[in-house]
Amino acid sequence: MKNKVILSFVLILTMSFGFAQTKEELQAQKSEKQAVADAAQAEANAIQAQIDALPGWKKGAFGVIGGSLSNFNNWYAQGAPNNSSGNIGINFNAYANKLEDKYFWRNSLTVNLAWVKLDDKDDPNDNDSFKPTTDVFNISSLYGQKLSDKWAASALGEYRTTILNNFNDPGYLDVGVGFTWTPLDNLIVVIHPLNYNFVFADNDAVFESSLGAKVMADYTRKIGAIDFKSNLSAFFSYKGSDLSNWTWTNNFSYTLWKNIGVGFDFALRSNKQEALNYALGQYTGPVGSEPTFGNVDNDLQSYYTIGLTYKF
Repeated sequence: MKNKVILSFVLILTMSFGFAQTKEELQAQKSEKQAVADAAQAEANAIQAQIDALPGWKKGAFGVIGGSLSNFNNWYAQGAPNNSSGNIGINFNAYANKLEDKYFWRNSLTVNLAWVKLDDKDDPNDNDSFKPTTDVFNISSLYGQKLSDKWAASALGEYRTTILNNFNDPGYLDVGVGFTWTPLDNLIVVIHPLNYNFVFADNDAVFESSLGAKVMADYTRKIGAIDFKSNLSAFFSYKGSDLSNWTWTNNFSYTLWKNIGVGFDFALRSNKQEALNYALGQYTGPVGSEPTFGNVDNDLQSYYTIGLTYKF
């Protein structure tokens, strides 16, 4: 009996030692394979960097789709116990850049649209359709003739408006010339001291075109499964700050599986002409006391979208 116990103990110890050896060997093999994979990935990244540096067209696009739907029946804890609601948001970003040794031509498009609805089933007179809430359309084209590796003489055309509601009312077209600075491969800074801001709107008493300076900074980068874009576009009117405006947009996308991932878009904006136009539209007080550029609250505008993304 004693010998059987000893034999069993030795057998268990031998099996444990064998498994331990096997685990250590597998870990060593994994480390070797991982080192080979890391080296191959580094070589692939270096080759991709060479490809990206070649002259020619560089194109890409990614977008964000976010939304939710809900339905309540006899949910008495809320003010409208029978309702259905939903919101849908779509953001699309695309670019087409031609990069040559002596010049470049960069084109970009940003579209951000969102709809929301609330249908109170107990109110036959309410509006149960999807109503636009976010409405952004921006397209730009930048041409530059290189003066050095970092500087270029450039011309820019940029158009901004809404497309779901009040198309081209207002609409903004910036046309100007100046210089473009590229301190990094992914960073572009446009400095145009001669720029005309064309403003298209029905309300000529609020919206006015003017001459000024245009500054735009764009940072676009791809790191593995991450796509990131940040753009600041600002116009400084020589006629006064009331006619100046700026918009800062940020787009982030992370690919989880194949072309599908998650994304986040966020933007800030300041435009006193738009603030005054909105305030006048909401004003119901006595004539002669309407809001003016001098007393209107130019609140900071913002929006964000979170949802699924699809990389084109």
